[in-house]
Amino acid sequence: MSTSAPRTATVTDRLVEANRAYAARFTDPGMGARPVLRVAVVACMDARLDLHAALGLELGDCHTIRNAGGVVTDDTIRSLTISQRALGTRSVALIHHTGCGLQTLTEDFRHELELEVGQRPAWAVEAFRDVDQDVRQSMQRVRTSPFLPHTDDVRGFVFDVTTGLLREIDSNS
Repeated sequence: MSTSAPRTATVTDRLVEANRAYAARFTDPGMGARPVLRVAVVACMDARLDLHAALGLELGDCHTIRNAGGVVTDDTIRSLTISQRALGTRSVALIHHTGCGLQTLTEDFRHELELEVGQRPAWAVEAFRDVDQDVRQSMQRVRTSPFLPHTDDVRGFVFDVTTGLLREIDSNS
């Protein structure tokens, strides 16, 4: 007869339980996949950014694309292309933030990973020192992508994690 210790609940178990409670009171909002405001927001994955609250958004208003740093990578362009061409978005808001973890890394991170696991990642870290300049670079990547037909309303911002305010970045600076 084997005795096994009871399994300790994980964070994921907590999330699944929260979903059960959510689903018990959920009602289908009856909306389609096209964002009501026809906007896609590209932002950092930082847990301090509550984008819907910070931007006054409701469920169904926008597409939200998040990654480390909120940088515009090939996968971001992929998502924006689908968002625009298949689902009708016309505007893009890029949101970086103060105190970003990517400002503490370098591309050496990839080399260290290669040494540890024996394989070099195919992706770039996209580390940066100057958040304003990185927003400008991201705006430029969106505006020059041949896959995106709607690049006339692309704006970039830095979210201040201590005040909650957005600061717009001039792409020409």
